[in-house]
Amino acid sequence: MVTGIEIAALALAVVFLLGAARIVQAARPLLINAVVGLLVFLVAEWLGVGVQIDWLTLVIVAIGGLPGAVLVVLLSVLGVAFVPAILASPFV
Repeated sequence: MVTGIEIAALALAVVFLLGAARIVQAARPLLINAVVGLLVFLVAEWLGVGVQIDWLTLVIVAIGGLPGAVLVVLLSVLGVAFVPAILASPFV
């Protein structure tokens, strides 16, 4: 015999799964943008352009996608921002 507590637990589990599915569905474009941006950073590294990868660059790339990654690489090439710490030191 099914009790009320079991039905409530099942209903709570279904609500939790539906909420988790909505969160994953909302985060999917940001995750895809971040992966594309990291691939752009790998290509830039292969071409000899160093880019500092930290939480700020990942946020910019996740929101901006490919144009955000290109902007970060461009700012790194110009020495404005996102320059790796080894290259940023004036004493090297």
